[in-house]
Amino acid sequence: MKRIVIVTLLAASLLTACVVMPRHGVVVPYLPPVVVLDVEPYYYYDGFHYHYNRDRWYYSSSRGGPWYDLPRDHYPKELRFKGRGGRHGGRDHDDRHDDDRDRRD
Repeated sequence: MKRIVIVTLLAASLLTACVVMPRHGVVVPYLPPVVVLDVEPYYYYDGFHYHYNRDRWYYSSSRGGPWYDLPRDHYPKELRFKGRGGRHGGRDHDDRHDDDRDRRD
C-alpha cells in the first residue's frame, strides 16, 4: 500500500512539472502562415503587436512594449515585404546582408 501511495505522489509531481505555463501570464497566438509586412516591421494580429527584427519576432500587448521573444514555433512559415519590388518580394529576407552587399559594391 505504501508503494502505491509513493508511486502516485511521484507520478503526480512529475506530471505537474511538465505543465507548460504561458509566458508572462499571456497565451500568445500563433502568427498566420503568411505575414506581409509593410514599410515598418510591425504586424498586428489577434490583439497582439508583433515586431520583426533581424530574423527574430517579438510580441507585446501594446505597440509601446514591453516586448518579449516570440517562441519560434509561433513564427510564420513565410514572410513577405510589401512595397519592396521584385528584389525582396515573396521570400524571407535578412536585412543584415544588405549592408554587406552595399559595402562590396
